[in-house]
Amino acid sequence: MRHVRVFLLGLFALFVFISFGMAKHEYAKKEGKTCTFCHPAGKFKELTEAGKYYKENHNSLEGYRASEPAK
Repeated sequence: MRHVRVFLLGLFALFVFISFGMAKHEYAKKEGKTCTFCHPAGKFKELTEAGKYYKENHNSLEGYRASEPAK
């Protein structure tokens, strides 16, 4: 029985850890953007320039201006 409790506690901790480390659809909905605006496609643990700005500015894109692409 002890092993079951330890397993369930570990599973719960893993679920909580993963949920805090991933992008949230609520953010995309709030900002009216797709998830790939802040995260590179297929690399959702990484952040784009916009994603870094969003994180550093208390989950807000207010005032964000994309840098000009290199020529």
